[in-house]
Amino acid sequence: MFVRPLVPLDHLDRMTDSTGLIQHAIYGIPRRESGYTTDDNARALRLCTRLWEHNHDERMLARITCYLSFLEHARCPVKGFHNYLGYQRDWLDASGTGDCQGQAVLALAEVLASRLPDGHRSLALELIQAVLPTLAEIRSLRAQAYVIMSWGILRNAGVQQTCGLEPVAHRAAHRLTASYERSRRTEWPWFESRMTYANAVLPHSLFVAAECWPDESFLAAAETSFTFLELETTTDGVFWPIGNRDWYSRGEEKSPYDQQPVEASTMADAALAAFTVREESRHLVTFERAHRWFGGQNSLSQPIAEPATGACCDGLQPHGVNRNQGAESTLAYLWTEMQRSLMHSADQPLLTSADGQPIPCGPALMPKH
Repeated sequence: MFVRPLVPLDHLDRMTDSTGLIQHAIYGIPRRESGYTTDDNARALRLCTRLWEHNHDERMLARITCYLSFLEHARCPVKGFHNYLGYQRDWLDASGTGDCQGQAVLALAEVLASRLPDGHRSLALELIQAVLPTLAEIRSLRAQAYVIMSWGILRNAGVQQTCGLEPVAHRAAHRLTASYERSRRTEWPWFESRMTYANAVLPHSLFVAAECWPDESFLAAAETSFTFLELETTTDGVFWPIGNRDWYSRGEEKSPYDQQPVEASTMADAALAAFTVREESRHLVTFERAHRWFGGQNSLSQPIAEPATGACCDGLQPHGVNRNQGAESTLAYLWTEMQRSLMHSADQPLLTSADGQPIPCGPALMPKH
């Protein structure tokens, strides 16, 4: 019997063809000339793997197979993974960016930690092992954060074939902490001299590092930087992320627009990671604040997600919503909505947020892989 997924995947399916997930859309229509990225297909692979863990559905397995096949095809003879594939199926880059490598290994760790068929997990292991030398050389802070999070997934799932990822992740955690120590000031406890995109993945990864290596000093940097990010992205109780027009440099005003869905999604995810380590209810309030951004509790009071189809608009601009519904935006919404669905399906007591909304609490909220 067919059982609907935890989140609607109509738009994700509309954006996916036999090659993989198309990158951009014009309104809700796939923009074929934009081609595909490994980033987006990795995010889709991670989402569908997590969904399959809660319902072993053949349609979901077919999605997973498509996205995993894309990552296998993205293997680069030079190093790591390619990132940009044209619609004519020609790779447009000599080698992928650092962030792409991190996103790919994060999705592959999710597959390896799952109960998917042996072939899927064996391929994931093979691909992680192939990219290890590239991961060891990465200097992108966000890519290093994804590597740490990847090891956290494998560790929590008790995966025996850990493929040499732990020492790479451990070094990444130390490099991230060193970057924090170099950059931080009394009024600016952050990893870089400016905040840019997907900011929350940095403290998120150090919360994971604190779980993996509790005897080291990762937790203090995670807590201080995440508290700072919360303060800088909350206005009158509303989540207001850093805009990508001019970002937010130390000592300057933050850019209020364009606000991107990936910021809300990574903020919500980091809040759950913080809750897993500290079990403080305020982190669940932070999760709810970021989640409600999609539904219209934002600076423009306009919803950007379509709950019926799972589509999500590409962000908030000064005078309205960017109505295009691309892959990254849609996946940001679907991941956050899935996390909330899992929280509310857990048999846990409820907290009440600042605006009276019920929030489930308890360690069982966070899946261990």
